[in-house]
Amino acid sequence: MIDQCITIIKKGGELGFDQAIELIQKANLTDLCKAADKLCRDIHGIRFDLCSIINARSGKCSEDCRYCAQSVRHNTEIQTYEQIVSQTAIDQARENDAYGVARLSLVSAGRSLNDSQIDSMGKLYATMAEGTALRFCASMGFLTKKTASQLVSFGVIRYHCNLETCKEYFPSICTTHTWEEKVETLRIAKAAGMDLCSGGIIGMGESLENRLQLAFELRELGVRSIPINILSPIESTPLAGMKPISLEDVLRCVALFRFINPHAVIRIAGGRGRFGKNQYKLFAAGANGAIVGDYLTTTGAGVAEDLVAFTKLGFDLSGKI
Repeated sequence: MIDQCITIIKKGGELGFDQAIELIQKANLTDLCKAADKLCRDIHGIRFDLCSIINARSGKCSEDCRYCAQSVRHNTEIQTYEQIVSQTAIDQARENDAYGVARLSLVSAGRSLNDSQIDSMGKLYATMAEGTALRFCASMGFLTKKTASQLVSFGVIRYHCNLETCKEYFPSICTTHTWEEKVETLRIAKAAGMDLCSGGIIGMGESLENRLQLAFELRELGVRSIPINILSPIESTPLAGMKPISLEDVLRCVALFRFINPHAVIRIAGGRGRFGKNQYKLFAAGANGAIVGDYLTTTGAGVAEDLVAFTKLGFDLSGKI
């Protein structure tokens, strides 16, 4: 079954949903991961894509996403601020550049930003661009054509908006906005000339089929940077009591995302640290990118530790995808 699927992909075809289900039901997990890793390296070579994020505007979000510590509706104890101190952002940008990280994204909490907030972010991009070779991304909620155009004028070349989960399961995760609104923002970003980065969070109670649906939805949208986050249940959020997903389930998911989206960067993001050294098995199961450093309200592994581990796995960290 694995060989049949690889043949389809290498001939320029795409797996259908039923084929993906059959693959996950019949394939041994070890064999599946090895095949996904080989498929990844056959298509992408040994290039590895590094990016990092800065929590540029924290907390006080109006939305009710059940997993998120930044929602004003959840009584979480996180630091809140309107905008990160400029020097702090500059220091983080220069540190990432020194490590050879290719991309840096400013991420803002909230449904969207107003004109004044967008302009302020533009000044922050300008200061970070001085003396670094970083390429810039943004994750700032819902876009209009105007705000998308402004971001492009700031030098932003990629926009991030996670679908979070598939269309079918989305209402179980959030009720204050829709899956369709997220898709519309991705389309606005693409029309403005930005690349797309979109993925989701696994382990929020969704089924295996839901995870595969998300992978197919991302393929349909033409997304070529797909971050996979693993839920870290946060105290005082509605998903605080969710049983953590197993490493085996994450490996299975990563491998299937590779088979469904063979030409995308599959990027492991938040939550991987929970698996300790075993987290690096994910990068031998079809993933060829990572968010390094800290995340929004949780800490990540040390960048130096990550770089050593990725190099040991045979990846080339000098190139940019």
